[in-house]
Amino acid sequence: MYDRYDGLIFDMDGTLLDTETTHRQAWDRVLTRYGLSFDEQAMIGLNGSPTWRVAEFIIASHQAELDPFQLAAEKTAAVKTMLFDSVRPLPLIDVVKAYHGRKLMAVGTGSEHAMADALLQHLQLRHYFDVIVGADDVTRHKPEPDTFLRCAALMGVTPEKCVVFEDADFGLQAAHAAGMAAVDVRLL
Repeated sequence: MYDRYDGLIFDMDGTLLDTETTHRQAWDRVLTRYGLSFDEQAMIGLNGSPTWRVAEFIIASHQAELDPFQLAAEKTAAVKTMLFDSVRPLPLIDVVKAYHGRKLMAVGTGSEHAMADALLQHLQLRHYFDVIVGADDVTRHKPEPDTFLRCAALMGVTPEKCVVFEDADFGLQAAHAAGMAAVDVRLL
């Protein structure tokens, strides 16, 4: 089905790996310490954003006086202690396995590069991917196209020969801004 593309790019959280529940639990654990909470629907709208951007949104919505980078670091630490026990691959991993060795493949994620690499190693999936681009590898994040454009450049594939698999509106916007085809995995 994706034979006409030279490069397949996958978002990670919610697309390749079932991490969303654990991310929400980590946010809840950290925010409870400060007497804060988050709106589930608003958080879904921020899927694909780097953690510090989500922290900025939460802080602004509560008009709190917190450092978003410190809050993001606390959430990242919390998720690291929880995620390795709960993470599981999602069904889209079958596409990855089907095209392994036939197409260049990348992960373009709003998570930190080291976390993406560690999770994929933990699940013995890292070897399927030629490239990982995390939030800390680019300056401009989804919905900007930089994550996916960097994936394409590192794979040596032109953007128009790439297809992106995404579960978030920001990611789909980023794929289109990059001039790439996109598959909304929520519709599969």
